[in-house]
Amino acid sequence: MSVAGSFDQWLQDAVGRVGGVLSELLPEADESTAHLHEAMRYAVLGPGKRVRAALVYAAGEASCPSGSASAAQGLALDGAAAAVELVHAYSLIHDDLPCMDDDDLRRGRPTVHRQFDDEALAMLAGDALQPLAFDCLAQMPIAPALVVQAVQLLARAAGADGMVGGQAIDCASVGHALNIDALQRMHRMKTGAMLEASVLLGGVVAGASSTARNGLESYAAAMGLAFQIVDDILDVTADSATLGKTAGKDAAQGKPTYVSILGLDASRSLLNDLREQAHEALLPLGPSAGRLRELADYIIGRTH
Repeated sequence: MSVAGSFDQWLQDAVGRVGGVLSELLPEADESTAHLHEAMRYAVLGPGKRVRAALVYAAGEASCPSGSASAAQGLALDGAAAAVELVHAYSLIHDDLPCMDDDDLRRGRPTVHRQFDDEALAMLAGDALQPLAFDCLAQMPIAPALVVQAVQLLARAAGADGMVGGQAIDCASVGHALNIDALQRMHRMKTGAMLEASVLLGGVVAGASSTARNGLESYAAAMGLAFQIVDDILDVTADSATLGKTAGKDAAQGKPTYVSILGLDASRSLLNDLREQAHEALLPLGPSAGRLRELADYIIGRTH
């Protein structure tokens, strides 16, 4: 993939590329673990935007000192892209369980525990996807020091100081008022941390310079927050068929959101500010960051 050609085709290629990698990585069903492997494949290989994987690839393109990824870097980017999608899929399985959001619909299909009518199986499928993600990173054919950086990045983003910690705050905040600073902290952890990690993983794998990494960090921080604001707006403006999940559930459950605190117009205004911040952060990276710029517009303009 390169900055030549249309963004739609590039994104389609990125989605197909990581989809093929994931299909090869995920275990096929055998006699003793057929249901577990089937649930894992159902969760990961179904429809999805693959935004996190696309961010990995785009950041890699923007960061390669030579202007294009070597064969080894390309394989490493595949591993990093697959890893973030595996962690994301595991988080969705657990998020949909009755003990969390108790949802029946995800990506336009029954959630894993509904599809297999087995909550324990769904939890185990999510549990199995987590270590597989880190196995992907461990096998990247790049310098061991960069592998260690990548593993640490993903572990921190997915753990108590990132996604899981943010989800814990979210669960504890149902029915309670949050100010905008507390809401922003929660979402930087719950949603933003993994999006930021996706961008930074692409930079690490591609050997980004310190200047490039600084730009990627600022871009990633803006996009991590923007993604959640779009989700909050869509929850009150789109229907379930469009979203592929239950619309209006945040309001029904009394969850604090950007829309509930700031209002719809102010939330949209904040989104525009974040778009500008993201584009400005990429200026030091020059034309090679073109796909990241297009991804920023795609994420903020998405309708589901």
